[in-house]
Amino acid sequence: MRRTKTTQPLKSKIEVPWDTTGVINADSDQTIPLDQIILPATQPRRYFDTEALKQLTESIKQHGILQPLLVRPVDDGKHEVVAGERRYRAALSIGLKVVPVVIRELDDNAAFQFALIENLLREDLNPVEETEGILQLLALKLGRSVEEIPPLLYRLQRQHQKASTVTHNVMGEPVVDSVEPTHNVMGEVETESTNNVISDNEGDIGLFTHNVMGETETDNSDLNQEPPLNPDLKIVEEVFDGLGLMTWESFVKNRLPLLNLPEDILDALREGTLEYTKARAIAQIQKLDERVEFLEQAIANNWSLSEIRQRISEKKAAGSTENTESNDYKERFTAATTKLRKLRIWSDPKKRKQIEKLLAQLETLTNIE
Repeated sequence: MRRTKTTQPLKSKIEVPWDTTGVINADSDQTIPLDQIILPATQPRRYFDTEALKQLTESIKQHGILQPLLVRPVDDGKHEVVAGERRYRAALSIGLKVVPVVIRELDDNAAFQFALIENLLREDLNPVEETEGILQLLALKLGRSVEEIPPLLYRLQRQHQKASTVTHNVMGEPVVDSVEPTHNVMGEVETESTNNVISDNEGDIGLFTHNVMGETETDNSDLNQEPPLNPDLKIVEEVFDGLGLMTWESFVKNRLPLLNLPEDILDALREGTLEYTKARAIAQIQKLDERVEFLEQAIANNWSLSEIRQRISEKKAAGSTENTESNDYKERFTAATTKLRKLRIWSDPKKRKQIEKLLAQLETLTNIE
């Protein structure tokens, strides 16, 4: 589940979106008292692996803090953590008095972007936090709210698919209208044909006509120009190219649906106790209590994905059988009572006595329920 740098060689391409000359002590070994450092009000990363934090703490006990914290000056002579919250927490837990720091002058927006990117480039980030972090980064880059980003990405996906379809038509066989051919004075046959092409980034369709020599004839010179690139798409592509984690198309297809998973599944993903593929499989269980119980068992027993799928399949089969048997009882009862009404057994004292006895048993049963 953990990612490695070798599987993501492009991660170093991230473009820092602020002026790096704002470093006050980039080449110094400055330290400041730990009690002068505070955490930001908003932290992109909400979950910290307790085991990993424990290991980091032990490492700091033995070797000290090898990588300085990145901080920025704030009010009252304090410094706010921009990157290195785990090191800060570990130092706090073992009672360090001073810590090494690099100080930068960063505004709120730049500091949050820096923290986002620093988190996204970590190898132990879980897929939920990674997905949420990318959405936050896109929101900052595009100047929109986080809630607006998924609909925007889905819209870009539709436009991209539409553009690919139309481009394929243009590059393929020309679409010829069924019209009678005409001859010019040279005796050459002229036919009318049209092909669809994208004329702008919204996918509007323009029409080109082609003569028999394959040359384009149009009165609109703008149609010969390349369609303008959607500015939102350009920013999205730059963000994903910089991170080097995945393409934006893969993110839309495989990651955005992740956020629609039930909250109990998302919590397990955030805690790193469950892989994404297993989470999607367990999310098929609709009833909350059954899903929570199954989730706990899957984590405790470390079931493989194939085991999870098999157990879910067996669970569905058992439930289907139970429902079938239940419906079968209801149908038998309805058929029996319907038939009972039509039979002439009510005048028979012995049979009526048996019916009264059965009726009393049914009434007792319903009272218990």
